Amino acid sequence: MNPLLGSLNPYPFERLRELTKGIVPNPAMRPISLGIGEPKHPAPPLVERALCGNLDGLSNYPPTIGEPALRESIAGWVQRRYGVALNPATEVLPVLGSREALFSLAQVVLDPAERDAVVVCPNPFYQIYEGAALLGGAQPVFANSDPARNFACDWSAIDEATWARTRLVYACSPGNPTGAVMPLGEWQRLFELSDRYGFVIASDECYSEIYFNDQAPLGGLQAAQALGRGFRNLVMLSSLSKRSNVPGMRSGFVAGDAAIIKPYLLYRTYHGSAMSKLVQMASIAAWNDEAHVEANRALYRLKFDRVTPMLAEVLDVRLPDAAFYLWAGVPGGDDVRYAQDLLAQYNVAVLPGSLLARDAHGVNPGAGRIRMALVAGVDECVEAAERIVAFTRAWRP
Repeated sequence: MNPLLGSLNPYPFERLRELTKGIVPNPAMRPISLGIGEPKHPAPPLVERALCGNLDGLSNYPPTIGEPALRESIAGWVQRRYGVALNPATEVLPVLGSREALFSLAQVVLDPAERDAVVVCPNPFYQIYEGAALLGGAQPVFANSDPARNFACDWSAIDEATWARTRLVYACSPGNPTGAVMPLGEWQRLFELSDRYGFVIASDECYSEIYFNDQAPLGGLQAAQALGRGFRNLVMLSSLSKRSNVPGMRSGFVAGDAAIIKPYLLYRTYHGSAMSKLVQMASIAAWNDEAHVEANRALYRLKFDRVTPMLAEVLDVRLPDAAFYLWAGVPGGDDVRYAQDLLAQYNVAVLPGSLLARDAHGVNPGAGRIRMALVAGVDECVEAAERIVAFTRAWRP
């Protein structure tokens, strides 16, 4: 067996199950889960129609590079959304959701013969970053989020010797779990480091279409264009899962530097990761339509408008820049105990922030906070908030 498998850490939800396995939730209350970031809004009818109308695609092996029409629809969406022009033939590649691509991209970028390579990740972070680094034979190094700067990553905490060994940086904007959006100055700092040391930047932007004001989040390719830099050593990853409420469809894309896309396509032809023809046709329908995205965004805004002020009465929490999470500080700072007692007494599941982070630079930047995913319906989210308020007012750390 691959010995690197032994280096993987348990997924946060596995750790949470272990921490709560002896707990019997209050049976007088129906269970409400704010733990898993899985969209619960209905899938758009136009996507369902496109899936059902292209079942003949099941009879053919799809090309790994994807149909030209899909790549053109993705490039068209990037142009409309970010004002960035892409070559659909060389700078766009469909993938089976951003999660799969975040992992497999590292296997292309990293040299397995290099024993001291580094992958820099935000902290707290999406666990795939760490697993991709470890199975690529690299060492994950963490840039902690800074609450004083709206949870922006403190890239300055990484020393020059470590940057010199860095081969890949995962940037996540809007961030999971904090919802923080990287401003142009932060992108400029990363680009300067990439140009100096030659590492690849993978910009995870799967939450880009859920935001709470009229200013859409800045994207990585958009930032590069604004700075006149070009896409050198830069790719963005996006997905329909959150944008269009189709996580089960597994559809996304990687776009950017053609010098990365080309070898990544070669890898994927061997990896067996071609997207089904009917999923491609449904994806075209989704990327070409904004009405369902605007309706989806409005529903999230309604939930956050209702829930955030309620929770702010008892928790350290405020409206994030974007994404569908609330990142809240708990009284007393024991996020695990808080989550355990909330589940036992009020049958509401949340994710302790310390499980989403690693000890780095002397602290665990997720400790003392919880992540709440407002993915359920409005009424269910409000009911969960009411229970959390009642619990927190009575809870004694």
